Amino acid sequence: MTSPIGIIGGSGLYAMSGVEDTIQKDMETPFGKPSDPLVLGKLEGVPVAFMSRHGLGHRLTPSEVNYRANIWALKSVGCEILISVSAVGSLQERHAPGCLRLPDQFIDRTHLRPSTFFGDGLVAHVGFADPTSAWLRGKLMDAGRSLNLPLENGGVYVCMEGPAFSTRAESRLHQAWGADFIGMTQVTEAKLAREAELVFATLALVTDFDAWRDIPEAADAHDIMVVMAANVAKAEALLRHVVVQIASGPPEAEPARSALRTALMTAPEAVSIETRERLKLFISKYGY
Repeated sequence: MTSPIGIIGGSGLYAMSGVEDTIQKDMETPFGKPSDPLVLGKLEGVPVAFMSRHGLGHRLTPSEVNYRANIWALKSVGCEILISVSAVGSLQERHAPGCLRLPDQFIDRTHLRPSTFFGDGLVAHVGFADPTSAWLRGKLMDAGRSLNLPLENGGVYVCMEGPAFSTRAESRLHQAWGADFIGMTQVTEAKLAREAELVFATLALVTDFDAWRDIPEAADAHDIMVVMAANVAKAEALLRHVVVQIASGPPEAEPARSALRTALMTAPEAVSIETRERLKLFISKYGY
């Protein structure tokens, strides 16, 4: 059976339209409960697994999301590919509200959330120089072109803690760094997806210009959600198209698929039974 394609929905995308034969799976993980039940079903005939990042009704701030439980849940049902949909603010004039983008780099400015599965007696250092999959971004670009969507490949995403938006000074600093987008979730998901050996890409939905512009007021949450509603329709169309193109799975040579092969530093005999049990979903294939 084809492995389900994982989809994480962010602000505005709390449920995935067009998914049929759905089953809700309420899960417990070694890292606690996920944001919401996992929704398993078929999109255009392709198995998918959908997780609402902030929970139905948007109950969780970016810092409250249990990212580890969400990624563990998706991995546990057999996902090999993960597309994460995320609202972003624009740090550059050319990324106008309503555009869709595929970031290929991150800057991590978070400090309150766990961003690794490892520790407690087992050390792993995964490679993260290229945090999103060029292959998966290419497939998304092909789908976007066929649908004539305002989609571009590449860009630097600054991940801030939130939940408040940026000050003007912060926004202008990030812009001066050459960053393109700002959001509050993606680098954490990308790091955990890499440790889980998931082939990962971010689909960034540009909702507003961040606070760097000389205007009296930056966009507020209400303004952002108005643009988000239109962006969600574009994202859903793109996802419906791309899942058919990637249903057969990622290429064997995709680097993320073996990210832990040279990353595990601790000798197997030094790892406790409890730690082995907690991480067996990821490490059992490597003799732990």
